[in-house]
Order: sequence, then structure tokens, then C-alpha cells
Amino acid sequence: MTIHKEGRTLLFVLLIIFVGIIWGADYFFPESVIRIIIIAAAIVFYLLILQFFRSPVFEIPKNEKQVLAPADGKVVVIEEVEETEYLKSKRKQISIFMSPVNVHVNRMPVAGTISFCKYHPGKYLVAWHPKSSTENERTTIVAKMKNGTEILFRQIAGALARRIKWYVKEGQPLQQGEEFGFIKFGSRVDLFLPLDAKVLVKIGDVTKGGRTAIAELA
Repeated sequence: MTIHKEGRTLLFVLLIIFVGIIWGADYFFPESVIRIIIIAAAIVFYLLILQFFRSPVFEIPKNEKQVLAPADGKVVVIEEVEETEYLKSKRKQISIFMSPVNVHVNRMPVAGTISFCKYHPGKYLVAWHPKSSTENERTTIVAKMKNGTEILFRQIAGALARRIKWYVKEGQPLQQGEEFGFIKFGSRVDLFLPLDAKVLVKIGDVTKGGRTAIAELA
């Protein structure tokens, strides 16, 4: 387990602030219950932020026929939809909601070359809202597999997630399970798969990014 690069500066600054808070509690409230409460609250808050930026290290089970979960979280949508931004055709949509306690590293669901990447500013509706996929701040990324199949996935900001980070650009090749982005403090990732893809998960299933197979491609 490591700490993700997106959190290192923030955690260092917070550590300095909390050391100051604890020193102040010792100075102004010695031998007081208030001191204990302040110190305990500071430690708990810091640990919560620390766990949010954790980045587990593990072996990626690569499989060209499988689509891996792009994020830790819970499956909240499985449906047939019309994808209107890039693919412009009907697809199977699978959406994964990421709560603040999940790992927020986003990983490539398939191996391929990035054929499209676009950032959209937008609203901050709760991530499970039906319109969050088209109205919230988001990025749309498309990976073209070596057999020509294109898989579209979106990072979507939620009510708490106010910062989406992506590390890819058009023309860049990436391996399955490789990190492509990070979303801070709760969010959602949508995938749009071919209609003949076999979905391996159901609503409510818990996923692990880069480890859980969520679909099989024909």
C-alpha cells in the first residue's frame, strides 16, 4: 500500500496544521477533556484523509476478453443506452459509484490506445443522479483495442468530488489495469460497452479497480 501522488502535498500540509492544533490544545487546555477531544478529532480526521489517498499495489489479471472495473466501488447502473457524444450508438452502460471510503485510483478497463479524450466542466449533482452522466463535471475517454473495438468510459464528479485528474492523451497506448486518473472525494465512473458484451456483475455488487471482471467481450 502506498500514498497516491495526488494526496502527498495535502497530507503534508495537513500534518503541519494538525501538529499545530495539537500543540495549541496542549498549551491552552492542559489536563482538560477539551484537549482530549481536540486531539482525538484531529487524529481521526487525518486518518480519514490518509485512507482516501491510499493506492494499493497488486498484480493486474490481464485478459483481452474481459473488461476490468475501472474503480473500487458499487455497481449502481446496468442498462442499454444511446451514447451520443462519441460512439453515437446503443451501448451497455455499467456505472460504478465510488464513496469517500473507496480507493479513488481509476484504472484502464481494457488495453488499448486512447482515441478520444475530452474534459467537460459542469454541475456537481450527487453522483447517483440520472443526469450526472451528462450534466456534471466529467471527462470522456475512449480506448481503442487492437481488434478495433472502442470502449468509452467517463470520470464523473459528484457532490463532494470537485477535482477530476486524468493522465492520458489521444494517441497514448495503455495496458489493462494501468492507472489513467484519480477523482477526489466521492464520484462515479461510467463504462459504455458493445451490446454483445456479457455483463458479469449485477446492481449492488462491489468492485475492485483493476481486479474485478465486470464484463466479457464477444
